[in-house]
Amino acid sequence: MQKPEEPAAAAEPQLDDELTDRVSEQLTAEAGETAGEAPAAEAAGEEVLEEEKVKDEIDIQIDLLKDPDWAVRREAVVTLGEMGDERCVEPVVRALRDGDWQVREAAIEACGQIGSPCVESLIKLLRDWDTRKFAIRALGKIRDERVLEPLIGQLRNDEFNDAATDALVELGKPAVPRLIAALKDKDENVRKQSVIALGRIKDPDAIDPLIEMLQDKDWFTRLTAAAALESIGHERGREAIKPLLKDPDLVVRMRVERILAKWKKEKPVTAPSGTA
Repeated sequence: MQKPEEPAAAAEPQLDDELTDRVSEQLTAEAGETAGEAPAAEAAGEEVLEEEKVKDEIDIQIDLLKDPDWAVRREAVVTLGEMGDERCVEPVVRALRDGDWQVREAAIEACGQIGSPCVESLIKLLRDWDTRKFAIRALGKIRDERVLEPLIGQLRNDEFNDAATDALVELGKPAVPRLIAALKDKDENVRKQSVIALGRIKDPDAIDPLIEMLQDKDWFTRLTAAAALESIGHERGREAIKPLLKDPDLVVRMRVERILAKWKKEKPVTAPSGTA
């Protein structure tokens, strides 16, 4: 007699296959997770190493600022400025005291590259007569509203007002509102230098305030206001200075005559409608 078939024996291969598939899938998934974690950990490690490398490079450049060779110091300052890290602020600002003018020039540019983090240190440096001029020039390269008041303040100083004027002109448009406000300052130097700066910036927003300055009691301020309007070159400025042909001061009258004669040969620019 034939033995009956045993169904359990036939099912065993199928169970083995299913179990193998599940184990294989689990191992594959775990391997994938591990593979994904490895590059992430590797990238994080590389980032830490890069940060350490930058820190080391900053320290190297700071040490080079003590080198007796001015060219080495200059290159170190340039490099620190390009790095732009906040750790570079103190050594770069300190380089404004360097005995070599080329290093100081590089430090001025480096302060401009680093930007706002340098502002407070540079403002403190304004107290030092020996470095004030370099600090003023460096402030003029930083687009930060905190530099405006200190620079306007330096317009009061006969020895440094030209440097401060140059710095404000370099700032350009952002300095215009503060310069316009300074036209009403009690200090004559501040008013004069503000007029000069506005004429050099050539912003149309300054036309009306400069026209008002044509009535100033000081002849030199009237003269510089006329010159500033000439520099901006708008039609309204030309019309406004015509009454100065009868100014009580001979120098003012002569200058206005020359301005108007020059304008006859050139077509003045029409002021934007917003300034009317």
